[in-house]
Amino acid sequence: MSAPANTAVRGEHQHAQAVATLVRSASAVDPGRPLRLAKRTTNLFRPRRPSPGPGLDASGLTGVISVDDAAGTADVQGMCTYEDLVAVTLPHGLVPTVVPQLRTITVGGALAGLGIESSSLRNGLPHEAVLEIDVLTPSGELVTARPTGEHADLFHAFPNSYGTLGYATRVRLRLDRAEPFVAVRNVRFGSVAEVAAAVGKIAADGSWEGQRVDFCDGVLFEPGEVYLCLGRFSSREEARSLAPAPSDYTGQHIYYLSVRERPLDVLSTHDYLWRWDTDWFWCSRAFGVQNPVVRRLWPRRWRRSDVYRRIVGLDERLDLTGRLADLRRRPRDERVVQDVEVPLDQLESFMAWFTGHVPMTPVWLCPLRLASPEPWPLYPLEPHRVYVNVGFWGGVPIAEGGRDGDVNRLIEMAVAVRHGHKSLYSTSTYGRETFDTLYGGVDYAAVKDRYDPAGRTPTLYEKAVLGA
Repeated sequence: MSAPANTAVRGEHQHAQAVATLVRSASAVDPGRPLRLAKRTTNLFRPRRPSPGPGLDASGLTGVISVDDAAGTADVQGMCTYEDLVAVTLPHGLVPTVVPQLRTITVGGALAGLGIESSSLRNGLPHEAVLEIDVLTPSGELVTARPTGEHADLFHAFPNSYGTLGYATRVRLRLDRAEPFVAVRNVRFGSVAEVAAAVGKIAADGSWEGQRVDFCDGVLFEPGEVYLCLGRFSSREEARSLAPAPSDYTGQHIYYLSVRERPLDVLSTHDYLWRWDTDWFWCSRAFGVQNPVVRRLWPRRWRRSDVYRRIVGLDERLDLTGRLADLRRRPRDERVVQDVEVPLDQLESFMAWFTGHVPMTPVWLCPLRLASPEPWPLYPLEPHRVYVNVGFWGGVPIAEGGRDGDVNRLIEMAVAVRHGHKSLYSTSTYGRETFDTLYGGVDYAAVKDRYDPAGRTPTLYEKAVLGA
């Protein structure tokens, strides 16, 4: 599959006009009303209170400003999706160092809300490739934040701030050199302990059984059936020697099922980057899209995560699933949509707890390690320590006598006692004191006071836990 036609390139003049539009829309908001971006799509899974009045107009900030081939960098607007960014950089033989797995995640969203993918064991998290950011602060000031200098405090606190410290208008990113294909070995293991040992070895020397590993993630189908998907960039010649044609998982074939079926797979780099998006990992099965008959009838252009997310949004607004459960006199489900990071040496313990308490499979496993020697204050993973992101997305029946949120609270406690962290894109139930301890409350308060003295945006706690 080839990349989509490039419609995302912006020039400096267009960018300046778009920034001016954003600033004017912010100035027009009544001082007593909170600031919020106007967005058509979201990858968040937590309740939000509706905001009265129009949001800030960032509609012109959706493209790539420029790509510097020699330097291996790109200047990107904050609302540019990774789908559009990849479409521009891949013809240059370049890709972002970490490409979050869903097409409509934006560069600004991955910076302010974190992101992860199979290159994260090698390259860390998306914000670690950022060289500088232009930010419209809640006080209406447009500043350029870099790792050092006047606004270094904002630069380091911006990751995991979820828009509460301002909005990225321009981001300068380092890029990776890319080959046209990715060869993937799907290696089966009989236990989580074996997987943890293998990840430790790959983290130590960047290889497995003598072959380089550029990408590493995995799937747990059952506690005794776990796979690591080990990818490496591959030239056109090598790809041809490995497979007669690259795989295509945008049609009838489903990527996560292939992990069980194909010890060796070859995908174009474009299709590898979006391999999880077509079926939203495995969540498309909830819509019947994995049924062969339905799949033939479901338009290919609708087999993508943002379409499924809109369907979920409609269900949330109308409470269709809950009403159906009531009609059938069955328990309602608690939505359990979480990504958590646990230290590698705690992975076996956490997964033993999880499989005993949360009836949900498959589960995504994605190893990571910070690329920078210093921690990021609002998501303080330890430098040099290997973690594994555990992703699980679905619902579990609310137990008789239980409450909606019970399982999510148990997960938070299970992660905390193992010195892990939980992403904030979904339901969070922490008390304020615990939240501030886990998410850099002291550092955050100082930066918040400096760049938002009038409180024009919610605090991180108000946004992530209280749904502001």
